[in-house]
Amino acid sequence: MKKIFNLLLCFFPFITLNAQINEIGVFLGGSNFVGDVGSTTYIAPEKLAFGVLYKWNKSPRHAYRFSYTQSTIAGNDADSKETGRSNRGYSFENKVKELSAGLEFNFFDFNLHDYHPKVTPYIYSGLSYFMYDELYISGGQTRKDKNSNSFAIPMTLGIKSNVTPHLILAAEVGARYTFTDDIDGSNPSNSNLSPLRFGNLNNNDWYVFSGITLTYTFGQKPCYCAE
Repeated sequence: MKKIFNLLLCFFPFITLNAQINEIGVFLGGSNFVGDVGSTTYIAPEKLAFGVLYKWNKSPRHAYRFSYTQSTIAGNDADSKETGRSNRGYSFENKVKELSAGLEFNFFDFNLHDYHPKVTPYIYSGLSYFMYDELYISGGQTRKDKNSNSFAIPMTLGIKSNVTPHLILAAEVGARYTFTDDIDGSNPSNSNLSPLRFGNLNNNDWYVFSGITLTYTFGQKPCYCAE
């Protein structure tokens, strides 16, 4: 049985054509929000964001990526350049906890078995599931209605390099287009709160994570069986 298992391990790399190398690491950066409250600048990190991630590299060009990230998402009309918002004076804070899975694609070959220095831009997308609080604003005060959750489409652009044979450093910006419009309290789903809705109810919310990742690589080279 052991011999059969070892033989399967030897043939597996030929089936996948490329070695499968793992990465595990951390993300550290900042978050910002784009919606009906606060600034409309897409890249303006202001709150701490952190998380963990894992990658399964299927080839030098692509990897499956899984991550958990959390941050406080905030918006303040005082930061907006729009006169209507700055005069209105609304603000909010919400906590987002996100699970994400998808595909990362490298623009150039990034062979982790080659320990020479390499640099490549990359993009990542997939599907994110996040938890947050549904808010509403009444009398100028932001209040919580209930716990909620939704989905988002992550759109990430980054650049990475292997700084040592087993450490990869990357910088990235990842915008999330959400399937909800109530992170900032502008469009509560509770029908009893419908008179409190405001802003553009046809546009969903966005939040953005910007920062760096540091991952450690591990895994074996392909097993070429020899007699």
